[in-house]
Amino acid sequence: MIPVTVMVTGKGTVSTRLKGHYGRGRPSRFTDVLRPVVFWNITYQCNLRCAHCYIRALAERRPDELTTSEAVRVAKEIVEMGSPLVIFSGGEPLLRRDLFDIAEVLRGTRTRPALSTNGTLIDEEMADRLKRYGFVYIGVSLDSTRPEWHDKFRGVKGAFEAAVKGIRASVEAGLPTGIRTTVTKDNVEDALKMLDLAEELGVQRISYYVLDTVGRGVGLRDYLPTHEQLRYFADRLIKEAERREGIEIEIVRANFLGIYIADKLASNKEEFMEYLAMLQGQGDCGRKTVSIYPAGDVHPCQFIDWVTLGNVREQSLREILNLENPKLKPYLEVWKMLRGERCSRCPFRYICGGGSRSRARILTGDEWGDDPLCFINPVKLAEKYGLSPEKPILPEDLKPYIRG
Repeated sequence: MIPVTVMVTGKGTVSTRLKGHYGRGRPSRFTDVLRPVVFWNITYQCNLRCAHCYIRALAERRPDELTTSEAVRVAKEIVEMGSPLVIFSGGEPLLRRDLFDIAEVLRGTRTRPALSTNGTLIDEEMADRLKRYGFVYIGVSLDSTRPEWHDKFRGVKGAFEAAVKGIRASVEAGLPTGIRTTVTKDNVEDALKMLDLAEELGVQRISYYVLDTVGRGVGLRDYLPTHEQLRYFADRLIKEAERREGIEIEIVRANFLGIYIADKLASNKEEFMEYLAMLQGQGDCGRKTVSIYPAGDVHPCQFIDWVTLGNVREQSLREILNLENPKLKPYLEVWKMLRGERCSRCPFRYICGGGSRSRARILTGDEWGDDPLCFINPVKLAEKYGLSPEKPILPEDLKPYIRG
């Protein structure tokens, strides 16, 4: 995740409340490997049919999903591990009737609940209930300012109107609320216009997810944005972050854009390295984040569904996230695994992690290959700041640039 607004202005909204103050030269210490943010996909069931759904959601609940008692036990394990945040997702998490029985386990603990939703089931009553149960953030998916485009992408007519109503209800209930927008080659300009709608609706954050080739998204490779579009998009977001107050901008699933933005903002080597120190603290799949699927399978994240670290029906979550788990270890040291022509030689591979492993897998045939969406010239960039283009920048190299 690239915190564009925090990089540009040093200030955040939702992220600051959740993580405390962080920024250039002050990486977040919100999570670590042994107490990650947990993305919990608690059901396959969904009332929409999104073209890019990473979990291939279904109209009906699958019979092998965790039972209420099993899910409650897992929630207790998450609390015991000290994970700071559980993001309930799906499918559509609000379709699972025992959601609040599970969330009840988190009440009064340091593990706080958040919701990733399509927003269509949130009305005033639901928003109030989410607030009573201590949900600290509501992220609603909205992919266009044009109702017809969003409805087509999400597979159900009226999805846009229902999502906007859900956003309004959440904001009016006093819930910190954000918009999650998937960026494709067909909606780059519209995605930027989403900032105006976000201001109108009173949301506090907008997270731009660059389309990834996982789940049903595997069939959308022709919809991936181009290098030129991503460069243009990042440049525009820097300017938008400078002028928008009260809305936090993030980019997800394109870590290389963090390197690009750091270069755009830095005026010298020290500032550039301070930005890199900040970015390396964000974490990624298996490194500070983990995903639990409805039937109990644990994945490095929801965008790496072909690797199962274990199942919570068979082992505790703490046992699965053992640092010696051979299935987890590659994701703790992704930079050592990269073997693509560009990524394996990139001096920024530790910070970036090589971008999306799912795009590399689908588009190059190698999970550890290059992310084809990356456009930065790492050699030229390293030389610009007097860095070795052949040696990776590692934690020890960043220590002198971390303050506090």
